[in-house]
Amino acid sequence: MCANVFGVLKSLFGKPFDGGKRMDHGGPQQQQQHPMEQQQQAYYAQHPAMMRLYEVQKEVASLGPQVCTFSGLQNDRDYKRLERELTRLLLDVDQVDTEGKPELQGARKRAAQEVEGLLRYLEENSSHPSRLAIEELSNEARRLVDERIVAPQRGGGVAEINDELVDALQELVLRLTQVKTEGRVPLRKARYRALTRLCAVQDVFEGRTQQQTLSLPLSGDTHEAVHCINQVMVKVSVARSQLVALLMGLSGRDSCAHLSRILTEMQVELDALDVSGNAAIRNYRKQVVEEINGLLKHLDLEGEGDDTRRYDLAQNNSIREIEAVRAHVCHLREGVLRHCVMGDLSFRPKAELQSLLTHLDQVDTAKNPCIREARRRAVVEVQAIITFLDLREALVCRQPGPSEHPSHRAVWLVLGSLSDLQAQVLGFDGKRADKSYMMLEELLTKQLLALDAVDPQGDETTKMARKQAVKFAQNILNYLDMKTDEWEY
Repeated sequence: MCANVFGVLKSLFGKPFDGGKRMDHGGPQQQQQHPMEQQQQAYYAQHPAMMRLYEVQKEVASLGPQVCTFSGLQNDRDYKRLERELTRLLLDVDQVDTEGKPELQGARKRAAQEVEGLLRYLEENSSHPSRLAIEELSNEARRLVDERIVAPQRGGGVAEINDELVDALQELVLRLTQVKTEGRVPLRKARYRALTRLCAVQDVFEGRTQQQTLSLPLSGDTHEAVHCINQVMVKVSVARSQLVALLMGLSGRDSCAHLSRILTEMQVELDALDVSGNAAIRNYRKQVVEEINGLLKHLDLEGEGDDTRRYDLAQNNSIREIEAVRAHVCHLREGVLRHCVMGDLSFRPKAELQSLLTHLDQVDTAKNPCIREARRRAVVEVQAIITFLDLREALVCRQPGPSEHPSHRAVWLVLGSLSDLQAQVLGFDGKRADKSYMMLEELLTKQLLALDAVDPQGDETTKMARKQAVKFAQNILNYLDMKTDEWEY
């Protein structure tokens, strides 16, 4: 949308008004202008109405980038400012006196359309369902953190961090990564900012949990420096809750700068302690300093998301690396399916696929949940081909004996059907609304029912085989679901 906005802006104001006629400069079919037309264009270019429209153009060019990257809501201060300034420009354009001249009226109309386009874009993104979903998830996270962490600390109590809280936050992070942005810069920016703050809170919690598990090797009576470090630890605990409140927008009075000064003062206080060469005390102080540094690194989130390279993950090097692997996987998958159709099982690029898994394992996700999810999905794509090749090979090499249990044979018959269905799932490139998707889903469900109907009759081998076959069928269904969930970075 931003590209379209500025493209229109350039077409409207990028060159002198041409009386409504488009000229192909430098083109072979360019017509010679009549001297009278040139005089008219020069006249309109200097006309007070056109000069005023040029001034509006300059202001629109200044506001355009702000509108195209605004990621807030309609009750935000910046939204109201942008809306107010664009409305003023619209009124200014409406008041331009065109003296009834069609050429000036056309220029004024195009100027009004450009300003209206920016206003519409601003409103659409701030009230977009995905933007509202991001805000609702952020509010849910705020309520959770306020209830479990901030409120107890303010009341003089102790905030308790447990697995239930950590799991709840992780669930919110996952739901945020699944919010569709439709490639819109403001929505991507809003989602990224919400994710970075939630992930920062997770890091703070992880650091605090680790600190709680550390048994203090010294008591306050061992050395007076230990007493000072313990006092700093109390301050760190308070600062930790203040930081979480800041990250989640729950602090009305504190600021990042203020908390940064407090934490820096703690560092200076610790640095001034005389530990008298005591290794245990030095180690204790080091742990506290490292925790303070961990809190400080999360205070630099005010400008987070202003750089498009951070939230536009299409520009991210790790994402590009993952996409390169996926392109390679797609090529290998097509080759495997092509050879299977011909009945040729000699093409088995398992070593190459394993190397791709190793490559994906080494991709740096920088703790970004979107990058982690992109890597996970790429890993699933590789593993789907490997399991398909393994099952095909097992089916070809299978040599059932006369003593094979009938139930065990029934499981293998289902596995043969699942192998054929998996080939169709690997090659599927449609949507959930497609008939082929519904057909595949139904056939896979039928195979699960067939496995459920197999009676092992006490045979342990059959029990194990059926259990593995059920898991295999469920994995195929999950893979089909993943291919069609329209997930985006």
